[in-house]
Amino acid sequence: MKLRVLGCSGGIGGSLHTTSFLLDRDILIDAGTGVGELSLAELSAIDHVFITHSHLDHICSLPLMLDSAAWQRKVPVKVYATEETLDILKQHIFNWMIWPDFSQIPDAEHPVMRYQAITVGETVDLQGRRITAVPANHTVPAVGYHLDSGEGSLVFSGDTYTNDSLWAAVNRIQNLRYLIMETAFSNGEKEIAFLSKHLCPSLLADELAKFTGDADVYITHLKPDEVELIMGEIASYSSDRDIKMLLNNQVFEF
Repeated sequence: MKLRVLGCSGGIGGSLHTTSFLLDRDILIDAGTGVGELSLAELSAIDHVFITHSHLDHICSLPLMLDSAAWQRKVPVKVYATEETLDILKQHIFNWMIWPDFSQIPDAEHPVMRYQAITVGETVDLQGRRITAVPANHTVPAVGYHLDSGEGSLVFSGDTYTNDSLWAAVNRIQNLRYLIMETAFSNGEKEIAFLSKHLCPSLLADELAKFTGDADVYITHLKPDEVELIMGEIASYSSDRDIKMLLNNQVFEF
């Protein structure tokens, strides 16, 4: 499996893009502004989209992608998320007021998009590529994802606050190579992190103390104007781990 980072910032500006990953050529993990980096041919090749949660920075390109690529495809794009997240998409995005309902276009029997509900702990097997929803703790219903090729695994936390349930799942993974964790705020904004259910470096350190594995750790979702500050604060807690910042166009193979 090959995961390409299309976007990993907590905001936009210049070359910064919000959360989205391309898995192989046909799977998206989240659909933030980074999806706009793909060509029309690449967009048309996407068959599956896994959404962590309904916040705009993780879904904003999904409506535009469907509109752009729909007429290049012969089968629907399948959108996976929890039932709660799918309900939000139906009510607030694909509602004919914000955007057309592509689950009904051109008709209900032959739609551009189909919804597929998933639950925490459920695994979707796509030709041997196993994608499992893992727990997240956020202000809206949310999950992260465990991507498993059989030979190696990667876990993306999604947007999350402190979360013992995540570590119970992660620490059971025997072939974990990469762990992508969000840390949106600096320590000086710990109260905002609490209110918005994101991590800051001190909270990340507490969370990683629960991690019993030795996978490479990468940090995502940093606020654009605090990148150096946040990574500096993370470094002050992580003398026993080499923790790196996730970068656009970075590629992970596992």
